[in-house]
Amino acid sequence: MDAKTYAAVTEVCARLAGRLPDDTLSTLREHYAAGEWDLADGTLLLNLAYEHVAVTREELDLIRSFLGDPDSPELNSLLVVAEAPLPAYQFSPGGPAGAADPSRADHLLAAEARGFGGQGLRRAWRTPFDGAPDGAAWVYVVPLAGDADELKAFSGLSSRLWSTLREKWPIEVVGEGRSLPPYQAAALAAARPVPAA
Repeated sequence: MDAKTYAAVTEVCARLAGRLPDDTLSTLREHYAAGEWDLADGTLLLNLAYEHVAVTREELDLIRSFLGDPDSPELNSLLVVAEAPLPAYQFSPGGPAGAADPSRADHLLAAEARGFGGQGLRRAWRTPFDGAPDGAAWVYVVPLAGDADELKAFSGLSSRLWSTLREKWPIEVVGEGRSLPPYQAAALAAARPVPAA
């Protein structure tokens, strides 16, 4: 996969944050990061259809640009809309009373982020609106330096979080200087810095 194609994959995954369920998007990002192109393509098309997630014409063209089979009939069954939907979540700097304690994940991710090109770590509380694919949760945002690989950074950080703590929190890795889709932009705007470990 060349750099332009990989950039298109990365862009589509970023745009689908908050629209596909967290676990589905995590699996998708991990498949692409590992070079499992056919498996990732199948996961993407199957879940967009199954979850009834609409894509814009621009997103459809991006997807077509990297699919192993750009003429796949499954593309014709996708819902296409004029504009991407607004995020189905509200983000705030802090969580409600009784929210899960994020301190163990804070320490681990703050320590690990730099190894993947991270320029710090931020965290926000996500509250779903009706119809959101997932519930309330802490969401971590990791801004990356320069040309660091967003998909590999995501895969590495989420794997470390699970293998070390058996915790799963949504993680959004955002490339430096990239225009962010609405979900990532809203999470980043509300997120507070997590002190380095």
